[in-house]
Order: sequence, then structure tokens, then C-alpha cells
Amino acid sequence: MDELKKDLLKKLPKIDEVLLILEKQNIYDLAPREIVKETCRKVVQDLRDKIVNSKKKLPAEVIPDAKAAAQEVEKSVKGLYRYSLRRVVNATGVILHTNLGRAPLCPEALERIVEVGKSYSNLEFDLGKGERGQRYDHVNSLLCALTGAEDALIVNNNAAAVLLVLNTLAQKKEAIVSRGELIEIGGEFRIPEIMQKSATKLREVGTTNRTRLSDYEKAVNDKTGLIMKVHTSNYRIVGFTEEADIESLVALGKKRGIPVMDDLGSGCLIDLDLYGLQHEPTVRETLATGCDVVTFSGDKLLGGPQAGVIIGKKEVLGKIKKNPLNRALRIDKFTLAALEATLMHYLNPVAAAKKLRALKSLTEPVADVKKRAEKLIAKLQKENFESLKISLREDFSAAGGGSLPTQQIPTVLVVIKNKKMPATRMEEKLRKLEVPIIARVDKDEILLDLRTVTEDEFAFIIEGLKQITT
Repeated sequence: MDELKKDLLKKLPKIDEVLLILEKQNIYDLAPREIVKETCRKVVQDLRDKIVNSKKKLPAEVIPDAKAAAQEVEKSVKGLYRYSLRRVVNATGVILHTNLGRAPLCPEALERIVEVGKSYSNLEFDLGKGERGQRYDHVNSLLCALTGAEDALIVNNNAAAVLLVLNTLAQKKEAIVSRGELIEIGGEFRIPEIMQKSATKLREVGTTNRTRLSDYEKAVNDKTGLIMKVHTSNYRIVGFTEEADIESLVALGKKRGIPVMDDLGSGCLIDLDLYGLQHEPTVRETLATGCDVVTFSGDKLLGGPQAGVIIGKKEVLGKIKKNPLNRALRIDKFTLAALEATLMHYLNPVAAAKKLRALKSLTEPVADVKKRAEKLIAKLQKENFESLKISLREDFSAAGGGSLPTQQIPTVLVVIKNKKMPATRMEEKLRKLEVPIIARVDKDEILLDLRTVTEDEFAFIIEGLKQITT
């Protein structure tokens, strides 16, 4: 280490000096001494690392005095009171945006979370019998009525659902899966790895683009525990393709006495064809094939909270419920409350498409999106943003969340070009607002997709643009 760096290290503020300044400013009203002292150490250590790791000559003024260091510590401590998980405005046009929390909850779900969360509840108490009950019973009747299932179980996400089913039905046995269905979804969740963790042996059949029923038939042996079909909800193979349909696999399973599972993933409960979207197999039509067990997500096309739903035949579900892993993967009262409220909307499918935000965004006519975009532009024009050029543009939104991967959904964009600021810089500023606005950037323009923006979010956009342009 050179002499200059040694001199700079000697000038680092002493932790005791910084603490003394902070004590006079009543820092302990904000946090206990242990947290303040540890924050002091971190601030000083960061300065030390900056000096030691620097590859260029640093000026002496780079080292703050004790007063400046105290200000940095106070800022860090106050930062602990700022929520990290916050509301954002999703202007990307990706409806089920995994990074932005997927499906927003309906008002009724939020009301139920508050109602159940602020008091005691009958989470595992049977009010009729006056004895301990099962938490899954709160949504069991609804799920069975909506899907035609004999029984149902909820865990914390669909990956957990798949893991639990595999571990129950095919532990130390083989599960037959088509090579073209060995999917990977967000977060590096891969079917083969989940199978390995479930103590199930993968029996891969067919090829990437073509798998026939005969491939499954040849693979069945005395070690087979499960025939598994995985809906490729986040990609499509097109061209020279072939796959065995679920009806054929169910028939094979019955013939050989092997349970059949279909991992639908996205969990669609209504017919999307009615809204001009590509066909997505519904949970009910899949179960109607005689499939033993079906798994899907609660926060994708279903439009509810994150959850993994397992439905199917009572005998099979009974085995799954008894698996010790079930307790480790179970959901809490908040998820149950939100899921129950969400499912109730599906008792009236037409109303569900209007009241569940994710479904509404998917099915809303583009003419309505355009009207909303025109309203936003009118409001922006009243603000007289001199540096902004604002216009409309037709484009396409995406379902996202591993759903409807090839579906282009017509939309309307509000296009903003800043004469005084590059779009990349503008996007960064919008992203760092108190209520962040997450937008697209293309050819030095900010693109706000109104399919995923509601009118009550206009105020955030207008105020945000004011802040970053003044």
C-alpha cells in the first residue's frame, strides 16, 4: 500500500467521535445503540474499502469528517424506516409481470385480508363441530364447484404443488414426461430438478418436438409411479410437432393402473376464446378427461394471490394431504382469505372478467384502452410540459407470467419524448420516484402501455413527470 493511501486511512473518522455527534442529535430515538454503532462501522468500513481498492489517486477531501460521517449514518438509519416493498405503476404492458408481483388483488380480497388479519379467525377450527378443522376446507367447496374436482389442496406456489404431488405419488419411482415438456420457468425452476428434489426418477420419452402415445406405452414398467403431462404455458413449439393428448394418457393410466398428473401452470378458469384470445385449456376441461390430479398457480390467469392449487380425485388428494411435506408447504390465513374472495368472483364468469384486474387487462377491448390513453394525454397536455412531446401509438401487450406466450394483445401506448433528457435517464428517474413508474424504452422514447395502467394511477404519472422535468 502506498503512503498516500496510508495517510488517507489515518484520516478516517473515529467511530466514537461519530457516535458522540449522533448521541447529541438524539439518534437513539430512531434506533437502539447496537444498530447505530453497527451502521457507524459499516459507513467507516465502506470508506476504508474505497481507499484500499481504489486504482487511482484519491484527493484528501474524499474522506468526510466525523460530522459528515454522522450525517451518512443518520441517513442510513432513517432509511430503515422506508418500505422496500412498495406499490409501483406497471406501464410495461406485461399484464402478469412476475417481477412486479403478477396479478393485483381485487378489492374484496384485500378487504378479507384486513378482516382476517386484524383479529382471530377460524383458520383451523370447525365452527359447526366445535373442534379442530382443516385450513384447506375454507376454499375446498369453491374449488370443487368451479372445477368439478372431488377434492382440493392449496400450498404456497405451483412449484411446491408439483413437488408435493411427485413426492407423494412417485417417490423412489419413475415419472414419465415428454422431453418437449421439460420446462424451465422464471427463477430457474426446472421440472427435472424439481423431480430430483422430490426423490422421483425422471423417465424422459419422445423428442423435443414429437412425442407419441407409443413412447409413453413403451416406457411404462413396474417402476412407473406416475404419468405426467406439463402444459407449456410459457412457450410453444411450432412446425413439425406431435404430442399425446391428456385423454390418451388418462386411458393409458387407467389401463396400467398408474395415476396421471397434468401440471397446467397458468390455471385458467374461464374460456378465453370468448374474448378473442388463443385457447388455453381450462382446469374444468382438463379434469373432465379423467385426470387424477391437476396443479396450477393462483396468481397467474386465475388472478389471485400466489398459491399452488392441487385438485383431483379424493383418493389421490387424500394421500397428498398426508405427506409430511404438506405442512412445510402450507399457505397462511392471508393467502386463504384472498384466494377465497377471488374464487367467489368465478361464480359469475362474466363478472369475473370485469372485476379481477388481471383478467380485465387481458380481455378489455382495445377501444377502451385507447379512450383511457386519450384521457391521460388530455391531462398531460393541461400541465404544459414544455420539454415533452406526447403522442399515441398502437402496439401490443403481453400476458406475461408464463401464460399465453404467443398471444399478441392489441394496445395503445402513450409515447413521451423528452427534448432535454435521454429516455434511459428519464426511465431511471421514473423508476426512482416515491411511487415508481415502470415503463418501456424504445428509440429514445418512454412508452406507457395503458392496458396495464388504470385511471386512478394517472395522478402518479402526472406528478412523477412534474418531479423529473423541473
